[in-house]
Amino acid sequence: MNGVTGACPCGSGRAFADCCQVYHLGKVAESAEVLMRSRYSAFEVGNIDYIIATTLPAQAPLLDRNALQAWADEMTWTDLTIKSHQSKIGRRHAQVHFIAKFIHDGQAGEHDELSAFVRVADDAGVTRWYFLDPTVPCDLTNKQPCLCGSGEKFKACCGKFL
Repeated sequence: MNGVTGACPCGSGRAFADCCQVYHLGKVAESAEVLMRSRYSAFEVGNIDYIIATTLPAQAPLLDRNALQAWADEMTWTDLTIKSHQSKIGRRHAQVHFIAKFIHDGQAGEHDELSAFVRVADDAGVTRWYFLDPTVPCDLTNKQPCLCGSGEKFKACCGKFL
């Protein structure tokens, strides 16, 4: 992981050591927005292990770590803007609309996304926010139990966001 001194890449105005780095080191994100900001910072500093760890556990093993690392290494992230944060959509979901600006191969671009997050208890019983990755293939049918472990049917839970 690249060292960051000074301001946090997430744009909070705080020092990285007092902002996103604490989440990269294990602090539980208090909200979907905090998790999204810390994931953006993780991409900027090349902390792909954090990206994988904060993706819904049922999806995380399906991520290609090397491809994610290569993608992060190719990009120069320049700015993050939070457009909106809907902190409660249903019982356990939230959404964050953001724009991440970058430079890739000398060209400026932006990634505009409405990300979905789900709050579930991890193996230790700690409730955490996780990113729902729409790029990960999901072969669940609508009537099967949801991949987040809620016990609800997929279509009534995370299926609405994937």
